[in-house]
Amino acid sequence: MAGNSQRRGAVRKAGTKKGQVQGSGGVRRRGLEGRGATPAAKDRPYHPAHKKARAAAKAATTPQRRPKVAGRAADDGPEYVLGRNPVVECLRAGVPATALYVAIGSQNDERLTESVQIAADTGIAILEVQRAELDRLSDNGLHQGIALQIPPYTYAHPDDLLARAQDRGEAPLIVALDNITDPRNLGAVIRSTAAFGGHGVLIPGRRSAAVTAVTWRTSAGAAARLPVAQAANLNRALADYAAAGLQVVGLDAGGDVDLDDYRADTGVVVVVGSEGKGLSRLVRENCDSILSIPIASSVESLNASVAAGVVLAEFARQRRAQ
Repeated sequence: MAGNSQRRGAVRKAGTKKGQVQGSGGVRRRGLEGRGATPAAKDRPYHPAHKKARAAAKAATTPQRRPKVAGRAADDGPEYVLGRNPVVECLRAGVPATALYVAIGSQNDERLTESVQIAADTGIAILEVQRAELDRLSDNGLHQGIALQIPPYTYAHPDDLLARAQDRGEAPLIVALDNITDPRNLGAVIRSTAAFGGHGVLIPGRRSAAVTAVTWRTSAGAAARLPVAQAANLNRALADYAAAGLQVVGLDAGGDVDLDDYRADTGVVVVVGSEGKGLSRLVRENCDSILSIPIASSVESLNASVAAGVVLAEFARQRRAQ
């Protein structure tokens, strides 16, 4: 059947190979050769690990929206100040910023010019980005073409506040905050504490305002000069201060001691509660005395930061008079 071997339907029987037949051209032999080591998952374009690595690299070069937590900054990322007035105020106050973002094509004015100038003079990186990048940082897009990046705040230990007073040879004057969730109140307390010779501010680790960009701005730069300590347990920290010889004084409208009659000659911890809730029960029980500020009967109470400022001013006056 040699002449009919190409006929349709013809079948060559096994073992009857005759003459030259068509081969694979080496395709099968090359297919058996090794292809080398398998690339890492992140190096394979269609692997999920590659896509994840590419997204992470992109995120590292552009500002990303941070998760919003009431009154405090995220624990694992920077804070962003948006808007021309807030940004220039933070830069004037000496807030330790790491980068200034300016949208390409933003209309220039004196605030933008001053912000760029301060950033350049203080060594803050100035980055031009697309407006869409700043849009992702704000829900309403009211960034005015500028944003300031601030690193997470580094808190002191409660013992550091005592050491600060000891190094100065002064009786400790510390302000502790209980149930204060507004970062503006925290910033105002920091400013008053620094102004009246305090040695630091103590805040709880949970359910409390933290040092955010708003706090920095409200403190008018005092947060850069006064340590803020964070306690995992406020009541335990107050007990430790009491054991170290400090008087723990809580502020409340219905106190048992009037501010005019209290002497702050020794070390004092002033505990300030919120305007609405006041001092929590356990914190109140850990106070040696509850101090009230004499005010007009027509006024129900004072703002927490204002009350702290009044008490600190009186204590500073008493210490100057010694």
